[in-house]
Parts: sequence; C-alpha cells; structure tokens
Amino acid sequence: MIKKILIPVFLLFSLFSIAQQATSSPYSFFGIGDIRFKGAAENRLMGSVSVFPDSIHMNLQNPASYSSLKLATFTLGSAFNSSRINSYQGKDKAQRTTVDYMALGIPVSAHSGAVLALVPYSAVGYRLINIDDFGVKRRYEGKGGLNKVSLGYGYQITKNFSVGADLSYNFGNIETTNIQNNLEIQYGSQEKNTSDLTGLNFNLGGMYHRKIKKYDFYGSLSYASEGRLKANNTRTISTVVYSDDYTPSIVDSRDTTTTRHIKIPGHIAVGVGFGQAKKWLIGSEVVFKQTGSLQNRFSDVNEAQFEDGIQYSLGGYYVPNYNSFSNYFKKITYRAGLRYERTGMVIRNESIKDYAVTAGFGLPLGSAFSNINIGVEYGKRGTAKANLIEENYTNVILSLSLNDKWFVKRKFD
Repeated sequence: MIKKILIPVFLLFSLFSIAQQATSSPYSFFGIGDIRFKGAAENRLMGSVSVFPDSIHMNLQNPASYSSLKLATFTLGSAFNSSRINSYQGKDKAQRTTVDYMALGIPVSAHSGAVLALVPYSAVGYRLINIDDFGVKRRYEGKGGLNKVSLGYGYQITKNFSVGADLSYNFGNIETTNIQNNLEIQYGSQEKNTSDLTGLNFNLGGMYHRKIKKYDFYGSLSYASEGRLKANNTRTISTVVYSDDYTPSIVDSRDTTTTRHIKIPGHIAVGVGFGQAKKWLIGSEVVFKQTGSLQNRFSDVNEAQFEDGIQYSLGGYYVPNYNSFSNYFKKITYRAGLRYERTGMVIRNESIKDYAVTAGFGLPLGSAFSNINIGVEYGKRGTAKANLIEENYTNVILSLSLNDKWFVKRKFD
C-alpha cells in the first residue's frame, strides 16, 4: 500500500508546504523568520528529545539514527496552531494549519540507512496595524520562509556505535511590506522588501547504545554547521494613494537591488537516555545554538540583536505491552515532555524565551508497524513587558508513519 500512495502524497504536500503561510508571529519579522522545525512528531511530543534510534520511526535531528531503520518508512507531519497574542496595545488571535515535514527512509543494508527529507525550516507571517495619536496609520505585513531539502546516510560502525551525516539545500522567499499613511494627507508611502534565499549546510551525528543488564543506555551527539545563505534583495519604495477601504494604489516607485550573504545558525546537541527498549524511556538533551551569528536580511534593520541561544529538553515514552494481542490500549505509546528555550533574539534589552509542555499518543495501525501519532504542545513565547508581545500558543500535532518492506524478490509471478 505504501508504494502506491507514497509518490503522489509526497509531491502534493511538497507543493503545499512551500506555498503555505505557516506562522502568525510578529517575531518572525527578524532574521530568517520563526524557526519552526522542532523534530519529528515522535520526538517533539517528548519535548524534542532525540537521544535514541528507532527501527520504524525517523529521528530527523540526528542522522546517525538512520542506520537503525529496518523497514522502508514514509512519514508526514502536520500541526494546527492556535495563538493568543497579547501586547500593551491590545490582544488578538490567529490560527494556522501547516505541514511540518516529510521524509522517506530506506534501509540500505543491515547496518545502514538513507533518508530524503523536506522540512519547512522557518516561516514569516504577520499583519499588524497601528494608528498613533497624530493620525499616522502604519501597516506591516510579511510572508514566506525558508525550506530545507536534505539527503542523509547513517552507518552502524560497531554493535554499540553509529554515525551519520546529511547535506541540506536551503531555499526560500521572504516578502515584507511596510505602509505609512497620514489620514489628513492625500499620499502615503510603501516599502516592499523581497529576499530570495539559497544556500547549503550539513549535519553530523553520532549515537551510542549499550545494554546494562536489562536496561538500555543511550548517548547522542550532533552538530549542524553554520549555513551561509545568498540573499538577492529587492527594495521598492513607492508613493501610494488610498481607496475608501485603504487599499493602496501605486503612483510612482523606485527599485534598488542588492546581494549579500547572511548566516543561519549552527548548533551542537548533547543528550542521554535511560530505559527499556519498547517499554519505557526518559531522556534529556541540551542544544547550544549559535544564534549570535544571525543577521537580518537588510543591513539597515536594527530593531533586534542576536545572542547565542540554548534549549533544554526533558521527556520520554511508556508502552504498557508492546506485544499485546488482546488489548489495543496496551500497545499505545504514551509520550510527554518539557522544553525551555532561550531563542537568541534580544529586543529592547529583553531576551525572548520560549516555554512548552507536550503530551501525546502513538496509535498502531492494524497488525503492521505503521502508526498515527497525535498530541498537543502548549507554550508561551516572549513577554508583554517593554511594549513587546507575548504569544500563548497551542499546537495540535499529527503525524503518519507508514512502514513496509521494499525490494523483496517475488517467489511467484
């Protein structure tokens, strides 16, 4: 079944994921936007902990895990986001439904595997309107984002140790529009900025697994290189006139184009886990993020500074009875986790932080190894202090993992 539906599903959601407006956060104005990818659903529902390999699920955060794949696996993840945005000037709500990732993994041999993945990595999406005491109306809009296509390979060097690497091609388009109009003046001004982004980076990983009596110990280390993006920028400054519904019509305009290189942050992730395979696990991970190297797309945007960030994750899973034949609920995988992140963004001397708690289930499909994962992530980002914005968000996370054997020689035609 997986072979029949895989290719059309992959192509359909590839086009959709590139086109979607995947965030409604005002913080997405800065840098390369709102960093969306927090791991595959199985890891994200454990607070983004990614310290162990799995034979039927893909750990997209550490390519060393690819060596553990035993079946051809296709996975697709999506989320429904509901946000409540609070500021000194008022409150608002926003909702989005997005595709978070797609990946196809194939076991190459008994000790190695390869994965092709498409990940919408960051997103820009906001619409703000402000009218000050002098009757000046300002409207800010942004859309677009950065996507990653990666090809990775993992190899098991010894019984206890695996390594892996993947190469990512980053591409995307970000468009922002700023409009200013005085209600008592006929003409207003519009500034439209468009950036086309392309670049490469790579990810290296290692995983260690050892049996200690009846328990399993896991160690994980991964390194994502700092990426260098080529940004082809176009800025259009226009004089506009407004209709009755404030829709702007351009009177005259002037374009300027520039090309510059901006950096996307690398990171180092270190994690450990302890438990019993197919029964329970608790793990913890620390990610050191080189967000201090982040830059805005245009050199004259100075509203935010960047510092190195850090993320702490704690989470795990529990399966009552993996091999149960009589009780379906005992085969369900129960997951939960906590995540704290200092994002690396500093606005008006306030370091922007992100807190989240997660919980969810892995539901087996029939007698096969395929499954559906569903869960909830509830969190808060930012602060309403210093005339900034606090976002309270709820993400309903859903993923599908389809598993099957490929390249099996038929005994009968």
